[in-house]
Amino acid sequence: MDDRARIDERQLSKLRWRCRRGLLENDLFIERFFERYAQTLTPCQARGLEALMDLSDNDLLDLLLRRREPDGALAAPEVIEVLALLRTPPRDNALSSK
Repeated sequence: MDDRARIDERQLSKLRWRCRRGLLENDLFIERFFERYAQTLTPCQARGLEALMDLSDNDLLDLLLRRREPDGALAAPEVIEVLALLRTPPRDNALSSK
């Protein structure tokens, strides 16, 4: 599989379903991620996101809020890449409209 290719709509739909979380805070990060990157998501990035979804809600939130960094098997390049995208702060619409 070419990791520069985009995932198809069916894969994207399955991934969105897999990313549903119990904590609203996690859902906010994940929804923002999909709003920004859904149309360009690669298989490699999808694997990184799936690895993060294997975490408990509290462990995921700790990573998203930079309370800790991934370690061990979770420190894979695709996880680090997706975590950086998830951590990207929201755009300030007030500034962009000026």
